[in-house]
Amino acid sequence: MPNAKYAWYKDLTRYQWLVLAVCCVGWMFDTMAQQIFSLARKPAIHDLMGARATDAMGAYATSVLMVGWATGGVVFGILGDRIGRVRTMVWTILCYTLFTGLSMFATGIWDFNAYRFLCGLGVGGQFSVGVALVAEAVPERARPYALGTMQSFASIGNMIAAGVGILLGLLERTGAIHSAWRWEFLSGAIPAPLAFVVFRKLKEPEQWLKARAEKRRLGSYRELLSDSRWRRNSLVGLMLSVAGVVGLWGIGYFSYDLFQPVLMRTFHAQGLSGAALAGKTTTWIGITSLFQNIGGFFGVYAFTYLTHYTGRRMAFAFSFLAALGITAYTFWHLHAISDIFWMVPLMGFSQMTLFGGYAIYLPELFPTRLRSTGTSFCYNVGRAVAALGPFTFGYLTGSVFAGHAEPMRYAGVSMSLVFLLGLAALPFAPETKGRPLPE
Repeated sequence: MPNAKYAWYKDLTRYQWLVLAVCCVGWMFDTMAQQIFSLARKPAIHDLMGARATDAMGAYATSVLMVGWATGGVVFGILGDRIGRVRTMVWTILCYTLFTGLSMFATGIWDFNAYRFLCGLGVGGQFSVGVALVAEAVPERARPYALGTMQSFASIGNMIAAGVGILLGLLERTGAIHSAWRWEFLSGAIPAPLAFVVFRKLKEPEQWLKARAEKRRLGSYRELLSDSRWRRNSLVGLMLSVAGVVGLWGIGYFSYDLFQPVLMRTFHAQGLSGAALAGKTTTWIGITSLFQNIGGFFGVYAFTYLTHYTGRRMAFAFSFLAALGITAYTFWHLHAISDIFWMVPLMGFSQMTLFGGYAIYLPELFPTRLRSTGTSFCYNVGRAVAALGPFTFGYLTGSVFAGHAEPMRYAGVSMSLVFLLGLAALPFAPETKGRPLPE
């Protein structure tokens, strides 16, 4: 039985704390950039396209971003193994911050989606190099806790984005600013100087330096997919990741769009219109995001501790079942503003438990020479497949269920079945609890 009182943080040296802190902050701002898009997606598209804007357009823009994630994840994942974790992280941070900021200047749907794709390149690369760096830098016993802590900063980044949205919504209501979505994107460029901190303060892990000195082939997709052990681990990790990423980005983050008609009915009844209506809607979408990510923060930590009692596979099984049930329930029953204070946090909790699992489990599946590549393959090729999720959601709402009063409800409940894909992969997943990283 694991020691629940184990103070893992006492095992870390000063430099290991620095590595963890920098990777946490880098991942936090990465997810902030992701969440800014989720919050600003609908008002941006309506502003850029006017009467031609549809809900399906938002789903297609999300798919473009996810294709960028997958592409960047594959490219930067290989680079993380070949040129080093630290140098690759510098490029990913610069990429996602600068192109998020440039989205402020979009003039039409085509350049808006181009910025989304380019931002996605950096967003996709950050996770794999970050978890590889932390996994290799900290002591083995502290590794799951450190990786869980890093993943929990995803929710903090999302909450910062929500806070920015709330603030800018208030300013828009007063008339101090117009088109709050543009300022939301600009705020995403603020963390760019973090790249210089990474470059100056961090060094490559000893395991990676040793693998390079031995002149072993680093970052090889050929080895990853030709060796039976790594191929099996890659396919299992891919199936686990697809289920969770579709669940979050193809369903969960559309809760903001689901909630918007509820807000509009309420605020129209109060006689609001124009900038006051737009500003208040922006504020409440930010509040919805905030509560969803408060739940997500605790969900990541729930997996971190649950897995020490149940193992990796059983913790994933509990998480997929919870995500399936709670996501479907939320999309079917969310009808009032008061529902965001308990339904939305529960949904965020259940969906983000899975992402706590990805941070811990994926780097445990691969050796040092393939760790960034393999993790990126699972998480980011998973995003390429998962890009079909928002597209499918848009198709369901725009075609299959278009005749219903609120087609998003039917689409969300139907797509919740994707979590069964993760359950189907678990019998083939190796149990890695208590084992050292493979070499």
